[in-house]
Amino acid sequence: MRRSLGRRFGWLWASYAVSAYGSGLGFGALPLIAVLVLRASPAQVSVLAALGPAVGALVALPLGPWVEFHRKRRVMVAMDLARFAVLLTIPLAYALGRLSFGQLLVVSAVVATAKIAFNAAGGAFLTSVVRPEDLLVANARFESTTWSAIALGPPLGGAAVGLFGPVVTIVADALSYLLSALGLTAIRDHEDHLRRPGVGRVRAGELLDGWRHLLTHPGLRALYLNQVLVSGLIMATEPLLAVLLLGELGFPPWQYGLAFAVPCLGGLIGSRLARRVVARYGQHRIIRTVGTLRAIWLIGLAVVAPGVVGLATVIAVEFAIIVSMSLYNPVLATYRLEQTPKDRIVRTLSAWSIGSSAAIAILSALGGLLAEATSPRTAITIAGLLILGSPLLLPRRPNVDRSAPECSTRVSTIA
Repeated sequence: MRRSLGRRFGWLWASYAVSAYGSGLGFGALPLIAVLVLRASPAQVSVLAALGPAVGALVALPLGPWVEFHRKRRVMVAMDLARFAVLLTIPLAYALGRLSFGQLLVVSAVVATAKIAFNAAGGAFLTSVVRPEDLLVANARFESTTWSAIALGPPLGGAAVGLFGPVVTIVADALSYLLSALGLTAIRDHEDHLRRPGVGRVRAGELLDGWRHLLTHPGLRALYLNQVLVSGLIMATEPLLAVLLLGELGFPPWQYGLAFAVPCLGGLIGSRLARRVVARYGQHRIIRTVGTLRAIWLIGLAVVAPGVVGLATVIAVEFAIIVSMSLYNPVLATYRLEQTPKDRIVRTLSAWSIGSSAAIAILSALGGLLAEATSPRTAITIAGLLILGSPLLLPRRPNVDRSAPECSTRVSTIA
């Protein structure tokens, strides 16, 4: 039976769901606007994808220790409101005829920074909301919600863009963050938070505590390096695929949205299987097996053709990737937090997100330069070949430190 995880989790899940569905509607909105409104080149679209994560990683560096010792729900509300405000500047500028590529870069950077801080705070906040034995269940529900939102959002967003213009989905995304903030304020129970020993200022050593934990733990180190490479290469292909489908192959926006929406139904499959397959096969075997499977499909995007065949190819490849990711993500998140002391959760999650954002920024920039020098298809092909080596970074044997203090999983896919 589907058991309740409590009223507080219900509000947290509802807040997450509304922002996830808003982000689903706005999926790929910034590159879409860059291509259709500003006629951006492949290099510019890749810069847009790269600069946001890069600046977000830089700005978020000192935020980890700061968030660690502040009330997490308040931080989450503040980050939602920041994203609401900055996203609204796009439709306003568009209406006034003042929209520029530079503004898209600024918005991307602010959203990326807020996302890192929100996710780190959300992971720590979840520890006070659900019991330890419910962590994987909660994490799988967030994962399932994410993929259902992306399954429904892009086709609806593509249709909305066709009917109402290119910035309508940005408005929906912005409003979803406002509603999320309102939902989080409804969780009025007292929230315990860690108090900084000694002076209130952030010490230099605290900035590196998250990486120190990740890189000195054998299992987490291997998974961290693997995840940085895999997520960086997959995300680096997103703007290249947008240019290939919308530009060179002439896909209309609604087909572009459909190509990413239908495969997200696979996310419901993977996330719902997570608890069962871990119980049957064990955590380490799932990490090794599914971590390998998610790396073998990306190369298929290199053979996308025009028309129905090309659309079917994108859907099939993305479906396989998403089933693997949605099964892998909750298991990885649970393992990571089981191995992390409770007083380092935020800094560890911040370090993880910053590393991933930096990798996405670097690989997206390199992908854009390569696409400019050759073609988007060539750049996607090289990314697909490189990712095939990522399973070599997965841990070869279980490495579980059961002496770690009680920890919790993160909200792994907060929008």
